[in-house]
Amino acid sequence: MTVLSSLRQDEVDKSARSSYFNLPALDVSLAFPQATPVSQFPPCASDYYQFDDLLTSEERVVRMKVRECMEKEIAPIMTKYWEKAEFPFHVVPKLGALRISGGTIKGYGCPGLSITAAAIGLAEVARVDASCSTFILVHSCLAMLTIALCGSEAHKQKYLPSLAQLTSIGCWALTEPDYGSDASALRTTAIKVEGGWILEGQKRWIGNSTFADVLVIFARNTTTNQINGYIVKKNAPGLTCTKIENKIGLRMVQNGDILLKKVFVPDEDRLPGVNSFKDTSKVLAVSRVMVSWQPIGISMGVYDMCHRYLMERKQFGAPLAAFQLNQQKLVQMLGNVQAMTLVGWRLCKLYEKGTMTPGKASLAKAWISSKARETLSLGRELLGGNGTVTDFLVAKAFCDLEPIYTYEGTYDINTLVTGREITGIASFKPALSAQRSRL
Repeated sequence: MTVLSSLRQDEVDKSARSSYFNLPALDVSLAFPQATPVSQFPPCASDYYQFDDLLTSEERVVRMKVRECMEKEIAPIMTKYWEKAEFPFHVVPKLGALRISGGTIKGYGCPGLSITAAAIGLAEVARVDASCSTFILVHSCLAMLTIALCGSEAHKQKYLPSLAQLTSIGCWALTEPDYGSDASALRTTAIKVEGGWILEGQKRWIGNSTFADVLVIFARNTTTNQINGYIVKKNAPGLTCTKIENKIGLRMVQNGDILLKKVFVPDEDRLPGVNSFKDTSKVLAVSRVMVSWQPIGISMGVYDMCHRYLMERKQFGAPLAAFQLNQQKLVQMLGNVQAMTLVGWRLCKLYEKGTMTPGKASLAKAWISSKARETLSLGRELLGGNGTVTDFLVAKAFCDLEPIYTYEGTYDINTLVTGREITGIASFKPALSAQRSRL
């Protein structure tokens, strides 16, 4: 064989290999016809203790409206966007039409829901897709709620109506690279100048930040050394927001790094109700209730998926649902969902009565997210190999739960908040660290 013919043969071989390896993946319904993929979302099978009986008619309407939208509009597309780590912006108007953005806020075009209705709505979003629920949580329960509770009347009239309709998007920037759980020690500064403030610093893990129109930024007032809040608008000079890559969970959520380099904020965009870090607790009290419902919704969806899968999938001549070990795991998952739901519901009622405390909210977030982890691990086992691909929800939900387990207070930090409340002793800092701080 001549050199020329050898080169030609190599080209033919490369072309053949390229054609072979570039074949599109087989559609999952053909590759695995024995079970229905998540694009056709399973019916709800998790309300075993008839939780609906505890809801008002308004709350049931919210639940069914959100469920129908998520199953119809989001379930068929979410795996594709999750794999690409992109947000499906074309569905934002449909999410806006649900009228759950703004949650409990009354007036200014907001829905004025009960906290139970708002929580149920968020859980139904999370049941299908956790990323969409985090998008709404950040926008509604953090950015919007901060403006509603800590903003001026002018702020509320200017920003809340469009945020409620999701025609503009908000984000909430507290966490910094050096300060996560220890957020009260943040370093971003606000320097008073004529007519406004100059913000300097850096934020990290800020959901929605790469496309938000309204950014709620927390910074340390260099005059008072206290934490203040500011509204920064998209494309402000000196503001840079870049996407955090390589996440394994909540991949559709666009978390970002924010750089603030001499960003000018006019006096009218300082939030008058944020004068110290303690003022953020007014917002976090509500958001921690809401975030407790995300693991509930995720666990509901995973149970629903596993229930259908075990009824459809056959091995050894019988449905997987016929095997004792599988039934035991399924029942354990179902029990967890009932318990998590009732704890979340009770937390909402305590909030409505005005008797909820930070410790109670932290206990709920820590315990519910922990039980959700257990529930999703069981679901992963039940689906075998299909529990490691996103086509059957469980693998995706398994990954999505991990950041939720961590944000809005890690499990450990939330247990310490409750521990401080029941003992009267704060144990956030090691004794050596506390001693050094007094020196």
